Amino acid sequence: MQVHDIVFTGGRVVDPASGTDEVRNIAITDGTVSAWGHDAIEALRTIDVTGQVICPGFIDMHSHGQEIAEQRLQAMDGVTTALELEAGVIPVAKAYARAASEGRPINYGYATSWAHARMIELAGADPDGDIRTLLHHLGAPSWQGEPTSAQRAHILELIDSDLAAGALGIGVVVGYAPKSDPAEYLEVAALAARAGVPTYTHARPLISMDPSSPVDGAVEIARAAAETGAHMHYCHVNSTSGAHVDQALAVVARVQEAGSRVTTEAYPYGSGSTAVGAAFLDPDRLHLMNLTTQSLTFVPTGERIENRKQLEHLRATDPGALVLVEFLDETDDPTREILERAMTFDRAAIASDAMPLTWPRRTPADALQWPLPPTALGHPRGAGTYARAIRTLYRERQLLSLSDIIARCSLIPAQILEESVPAMSSKGRISPGSDADIVVFDPDRITDNATYVDGTRPSSGISRVLVGGVPVVEGGILVEDALPGRPIRRS
Repeated sequence: MQVHDIVFTGGRVVDPASGTDEVRNIAITDGTVSAWGHDAIEALRTIDVTGQVICPGFIDMHSHGQEIAEQRLQAMDGVTTALELEAGVIPVAKAYARAASEGRPINYGYATSWAHARMIELAGADPDGDIRTLLHHLGAPSWQGEPTSAQRAHILELIDSDLAAGALGIGVVVGYAPKSDPAEYLEVAALAARAGVPTYTHARPLISMDPSSPVDGAVEIARAAAETGAHMHYCHVNSTSGAHVDQALAVVARVQEAGSRVTTEAYPYGSGSTAVGAAFLDPDRLHLMNLTTQSLTFVPTGERIENRKQLEHLRATDPGALVLVEFLDETDDPTREILERAMTFDRAAIASDAMPLTWPRRTPADALQWPLPPTALGHPRGAGTYARAIRTLYRERQLLSLSDIIARCSLIPAQILEESVPAMSSKGRISPGSDADIVVFDPDRITDNATYVDGTRPSSGISRVLVGGVPVVEGGILVEDALPGRPIRRS
């Protein structure tokens, strides 16, 4: 009889891929789910999880917080794989090398970056594979300008080279260069189609929000999928569409019905976060998204931006600094329901859009400090997206079954990726042969604790998180020396 490494007994095993939702024992050996069933399983270590749910680890397709501190927060929220896909980095080789040398508590991976390639070509940005470099340049007009034909060709060459190096797709934050030529976007989509990878798009505004946009953001994504055959992923449809989300989802539904591959994601918050220098936060453009300066909170100080003069000053002096952007009022039932429709849209994934922490006077030694000090500031979605989604959509609002919400946090993200990233076909599942990326939680207690005032409070009700069979959270407590995260690559 095989003796397994670990066996969990008495837990409710929820595996959306197989339709399993019942009490079973489940065993792990050498980083893989090695057995499950109702009979006793012999193992070196037996853990009783009666009354708790055992499910696949959560897969965050949209996480800009890629360092140890940010990933620890996500591990406490049940995340076992966090990927930088929407913005991307360039070159990905440097990002992978940095993560490998430092170690990571959860699995990691990167798309290449259209914006960073443009910044290198048009603004002289450093090709360092660091999301903070992209954020620093995000509000600069220079990279948003129109490249020459030779420059555009070189931008595509940089992206193509990164795909050859194993990038997971192409991140395209076209919403931060909203006046860029739609023909260039189609060229990027065509490149993705030839390479067999998705694009991950932060969309331009919808025409109903900004009539001056050269193309409707949702229509642009749908058209690119139809004309090029590329898999187009529509990032955080809730935040880019705001109160107009039904219009965007209708466009996606039509193109999906016609056979094009367009997928979506959303997060359970009415406020987003981005660099204060972003194009759509220009004081003259705020009204297009029904925003005012009072809709913006400057993360380094925690204060609302009082007026146009203050916003202009911040954009000029610290354009890469983060702000919270309130685009929907979560306390208002009709607007909350708009947010819920984005998250419950057919086969939509839950994704956090977690941002790097704002950490004044941070030193390298601070990166390993736990618990995080009060000076580490961030949007609550970096700490609580998955617990919040389960709490609200399943337990409180009963809009999704437990299996359905777990699928949106695990299986569906894996399926979005697995056609181009075969390694993902063993993630998002918990049946024998799957990677032992596992979450154990109490469905009656799982709760997000992070708030807009205190954005780094870890979630609770999650008792265990394993990455590749290695405990990262045990008894609801972070295992501080655990760095079992591994790179996710296309090959």
